[in-house]
Amino acid sequence: MRKPNDISLKDAIGKMLDTYRLRQKFDETSIVSLWPEVVGVAVGNRTKQIYIHNKRLFVRIESSVIKNELVLVRQGIIQKLNERIGNALVEEIVFL
Repeated sequence: MRKPNDISLKDAIGKMLDTYRLRQKFDETSIVSLWPEVVGVAVGNRTKQIYIHNKRLFVRIESSVIKNELVLVRQGIIQKLNERIGNALVEEIVFL
């Protein structure tokens, strides 16, 4: 039986992330883990380094052909990542 002041685990974790100011870092980590799912396994396997700094997603890809193709669909990738997270965390992707 639920008590009136009970909250769901999702809400409790969300409050904890907000209280300890960890939401930003948690979302950044989520985007890094979502990268292979959004761009595909083949591109994910060729990604050597990925990190976020100042709302920019920095990605090091070993294949120049894949890098050029990703530049063409950059805005779509940004939109998919931000939709999955639920806020506009990434504004730009920089391919290294």
